[in-house]
Amino acid sequence: MWQFLLKLFALSFSLMFIGYIVPGIKIENFSNAIVASLVIVCINAFVKPIIMFFALPVNILTLGISILFINAFLFMLTAKLVNGIEINNFWSAFLGAVILSILSIGINNL
Repeated sequence: MWQFLLKLFALSFSLMFIGYIVPGIKIENFSNAIVASLVIVCINAFVKPIIMFFALPVNILTLGISILFINAFLFMLTAKLVNGIEINNFWSAFLGAVILSILSIGINNL
């Protein structure tokens, strides 16, 4: 339980960091980042495997590059579901999703 909470707070701090450095992504406060972290965890657990299954042929053809675009769309979906998070355009979401993926590698190794 404590490890889950630690990873959740680390993901929330990562989202705040992304909102600070990526132009076009605005996160109002830390409580919105915590809610967004919970939404991201749920989306990655339930929605992403289904999308990855149906996108498997495209993923094979693009040698895995399509995963970056799927992550960007799921990041935009998170912004639509959580009040207080604003993403201006797709490329901001793409850059934010790439940075979040890199930071998540470190978070998952906690």
